[in-house]
Amino acid sequence: METAEKIKWKVEGMDCPTCALTINKYLEKEGMENVKVNFATGDVSFELKGQKNESILSKGLTGLGYTVLDHHEAEARAHQHAHDHDHGKAGGWLKTNMQRFWFCLPFTLVLMLHMIPALQHSWLMQPWIQFAITLPVLGVGMSYFGVSAIKSIRNRMPNMNVLVTIGALAAFIYSLYGTLTGQHDYIFYETAATVITLVFLGNYMEEHTVSSTQAQLKKLAQTQVVMANMIAYDQEHNENIFPVESNALRTGDLILIKSGEQIPADCKILWGDAQVNEAILTGESIPVKKQSKDILIGGSMMADGTVKAQVTAVGKDTVMAGIINLVNEAQGEKPPVQQMADKISAVFVPVVIGIAFLTFIINWFILQDFTPALMRAIAVLVIACPCAMGLATPAAIAVGLGRGARNGVLFRNATSLENFKDIRQVVFDKTGTLTTGNFDISGFQILDKNISEEAFKNIVYSLEKYSNHPIAKSISNVWKTKNEIRWKQIREEKGRGMFAIDKEGVEYGAGSFEISGGQTDADHHNIYITLNQQLIGTIDLKDELRPEAKTVINYFHGKNIKTILLSGDRLSKAQQIAAELGIDEVIAEKTPEEKLQIIGEKNAQVPTAMVGDGINDAPALAKATIGISMSDASQIAMQTAQVVLTNHGLKHLPLAMGLGKHTYKTIKENLFWAFSYNIIALPVAAIGLLTPMFGALIMAFSDVVLALNSGRLMVKKVV
Repeated sequence: METAEKIKWKVEGMDCPTCALTINKYLEKEGMENVKVNFATGDVSFELKGQKNESILSKGLTGLGYTVLDHHEAEARAHQHAHDHDHGKAGGWLKTNMQRFWFCLPFTLVLMLHMIPALQHSWLMQPWIQFAITLPVLGVGMSYFGVSAIKSIRNRMPNMNVLVTIGALAAFIYSLYGTLTGQHDYIFYETAATVITLVFLGNYMEEHTVSSTQAQLKKLAQTQVVMANMIAYDQEHNENIFPVESNALRTGDLILIKSGEQIPADCKILWGDAQVNEAILTGESIPVKKQSKDILIGGSMMADGTVKAQVTAVGKDTVMAGIINLVNEAQGEKPPVQQMADKISAVFVPVVIGIAFLTFIINWFILQDFTPALMRAIAVLVIACPCAMGLATPAAIAVGLGRGARNGVLFRNATSLENFKDIRQVVFDKTGTLTTGNFDISGFQILDKNISEEAFKNIVYSLEKYSNHPIAKSISNVWKTKNEIRWKQIREEKGRGMFAIDKEGVEYGAGSFEISGGQTDADHHNIYITLNQQLIGTIDLKDELRPEAKTVINYFHGKNIKTILLSGDRLSKAQQIAAELGIDEVIAEKTPEEKLQIIGEKNAQVPTAMVGDGINDAPALAKATIGISMSDASQIAMQTAQVVLTNHGLKHLPLAMGLGKHTYKTIKENLFWAFSYNIIALPVAAIGLLTPMFGALIMAFSDVVLALNSGRLMVKKVV
């Protein structure tokens, strides 16, 4: 089956969430699949399907009023924005909403001088002078709102700028009619100018609040270019160290990292050991010990020690780039709760124009006066705020995902963030999830009196050193010896154990109870050792529990969430751990296939989360309502789970659930505010209790309320 090509774009020109909806609809109409548009970052991704190619789609978006930047342009633009931000400018004149606002403000203030009684008859109040003062504001307003409005109508996707354009033009044309006919009571040039000026201010505030909701993610992304100490060798093989920028590093380069420095790229320690602060990944500021062969993550800090390391990944292949990409993609996703708001947003503009028209007709009929009827209709147009509905979900999700990412919790999509509210039971895998995956030898028994303890340990080590199983690794680490047995042949049988034949043809085995061949009834040992099929000894191991496991289980019990232990290990071992932790139900001795079936059954009863180590549990994780993977940071890209806890962060599981529930709660609060605001504001404007100027001002602040409410998620207690 051919796989669809995944396209990622940076798109410029998205003014409000309605724009994201427009781009989404256009790409879906053209047959593209899995379309994700992130209004906050300008990221657009989709799967290319059908006959259309990238350039045709890009031209289509240009026709809608947006610009698709190629990779180099996007990088240059990002660099320019960073540079401009540092220098307090934004590249070019009248390119930002803030600049347009400051340009329009002086003209608008002059037009409003008539509110001061002493200046009511000043020469500045002459109609033709007012007309001239309004023109620059109208010109800037129409070049922005007007152009956007025309393009949106042409594409049958009217946006908020249609409302602003109609409102401002209606006031201006009516005032021009009054000027031409000499009827000074008809002149409302300041209304046209104020609407444009205040909406520019509102747009700026919206942009600013949206970008501030990205603050947590920006902190992650600030692993900006740092200096690295590169190691190179001359012809005499002498070591030379010279500084380079981290973006000049390539995979395979050797670098020296000293105490107090930021690790410039993902790398593997070749020499030395160190204490590393990985708070940027895990939210945990206590330094972690790292030694030879350990992986260091770019962006983390070297708290103490000096190491020589080899670069393993740069640029978009690094763990940090993977995390940022994951969070960005998740922000572009729409959870189910957003889909209702989208449907309303899509018909919002035509409905508001209809309400404004009815307001005008009814008021004209009742008041028998054209002027106040028109002013009320304009107020209806400018107070309506589809952006609030479009912004309600992305603002909360951006904060929720950002806070998670800063604390070692990565959500693959927005839906999993929302689904946490329904979870009624949590299924835990045992090894590597509730336990560390390390085993202590708690005891062993030698059944053959002719075999010494040293010889027994040597046999076991010689067999287990060839296996990657966690139990085998734990034993071979403890019983390591130099005079190991040389095998003629050795093989591993999954689920049974290790089997080998030495040069004399003697057969050895180390494995599960199954290989004991009925020579003992004691099935509670972990490993059975055989020599020529005769049982010569047993080994007992103790699983090392994660110190935080008990706290996490207690947290779920406090929330009335059922806990289940699902393991492939023997029932007695699983029950022992469940009793120690207080887990409600134990299901043991299950294969990966049986685990998958059990998760399916549990899920059918109530929404279920599954927590596993993400390697052999992959199918079961995918089957659960929410699959949560305990991941090593360097494995992030390989997970099938919807939620990834980095660096085996079981302790972050309550935070993941708390963030999910509170993000959903915040989205509901935001949507309630957005709908209530519009339901109340439109009638108030229609009956004449608000002027167009106050309407524009209140519309601007509606988005700020949403952003402030969403921003609370950054600091709110969620656990």
